[in-house]
Amino acid sequence: MVDLTFFLRGMQDRNRVGGMLQAYGFASVLACGAWVLAIVGVLLIGVLRLPTGWPPALASQFQVSATCLIAVSLILTGPLQLHVVRFAADRLAEGRGEAVLPGLHAVGLVVTVLAGLLGLACAVWAFPQQSALYRALMLAGFVLMCHVWIAVTFLSGMKQYRAVACAFVAGYAVAAVAALALRGFGLEGLLGGFVIGELVLLAGATMQIHRHHRSRRFLSFEVFARRHRHPGLMAIGLLYPFGLWADKLQFWYHAGTGQRVIGPLHASAIYDIPVFLAYLAVVPAMAVFAMRIEREFVAHYDAFADAVRGGSLQRIEAARNAMVRAVRLGLYEIVKLLAIAALLLFALGRPLLALFGMSGLTLPLLHVDVVGAGLYVVLLATLSLYFYLDRRREVLLLGAALVVLNVGLTHLTLTLGPAWYGYGFAFAVLIVVAIALVLLDRRLERLEYETYMLQ
Repeated sequence: MVDLTFFLRGMQDRNRVGGMLQAYGFASVLACGAWVLAIVGVLLIGVLRLPTGWPPALASQFQVSATCLIAVSLILTGPLQLHVVRFAADRLAEGRGEAVLPGLHAVGLVVTVLAGLLGLACAVWAFPQQSALYRALMLAGFVLMCHVWIAVTFLSGMKQYRAVACAFVAGYAVAAVAALALRGFGLEGLLGGFVIGELVLLAGATMQIHRHHRSRRFLSFEVFARRHRHPGLMAIGLLYPFGLWADKLQFWYHAGTGQRVIGPLHASAIYDIPVFLAYLAVVPAMAVFAMRIEREFVAHYDAFADAVRGGSLQRIEAARNAMVRAVRLGLYEIVKLLAIAALLLFALGRPLLALFGMSGLTLPLLHVDVVGAGLYVVLLATLSLYFYLDRRREVLLLGAALVVLNVGLTHLTLTLGPAWYGYGFAFAVLIVVAIALVLLDRRLERLEYETYMLQ
């Protein structure tokens, strides 16, 4: 993420207005990552169906199918995403860059086998009433999505940020155009357009990977060797995607809030649109996170590291105090922008819900969801600081707490009734954020001691 700071700073410095807008645009895409793609994938057809006259049932079946592909592929590949980036970074640090591409190919092979077997089993037994073409497209889309997350995470870890942003935009633009072009084929046409878009996204990402990495070997399973395993990172990669989707899964399959849409796939008419609108509303805050917290914190973090290597105690303390101020100001900026986004969504919530055919009765749920989504942004910002400080144990424990609290509190709110819907996720993230900030404050206060005494 340090290199993301310099990348965005360079864009911002090209000219005062255009560079700033371009930098914030890239920051929005890069900082939000995979979960914003999930939101875009779900809402895309809901918006496109309005001028085209697609039946609501057809759009709903597509949305649920695409959402299932996104959610399950994120959870399945989560443990491998951080693992492959850490493997590549370690090999490059050792001067063995030729081992990166064969390791990535090995991960791709494993992902293909796992996703292919799981997807084939679901296609055969879970959708007996659907056409063979629908099942084939679901299988192809699932395998492609799994590879997309691996490739995009790898590119981000290898500093290819422009390639990531361009691949996102191009892939989903093609998906939208292809879905419109194939809408005459019904559900299969819409799903086919989505698969084509994911194929374009993956092709663009893969071309960039092979452009910057070369190797005489094609395949190497060294990436899975015991000495290269990082169980903590793999667990983190699994916990956070599951924690993000845990409340939605419960709403989909709860008897009072979920409805069967196609095959075994369910949706929640009362919950899905408000929560996804809330996530989209906090995208600007994610851009601010990338532009402010990381840029300013990194500068002071580097100054602290330089002081530790050869500075006086006063210089070390001054650098550490500057880091603390940068964190506080950055979080303040994020919270301020989140408040503005929340006020706008409060004002425009009713017409936005009407745009998606939602009743105004779901407006309180939208308000709660935007607060929960905003807290999630604060959590992501805090976790980024933990990674800078190499506190993976805390990140792992916070991820486990997020999963347990989100599952437990969401179940409780479903039991309490509609007036409490959405509060489960919001309170779960609030508790985790509070714990994370308290622990972060203690770590920063003890930073000098831990730097010298615990080495």
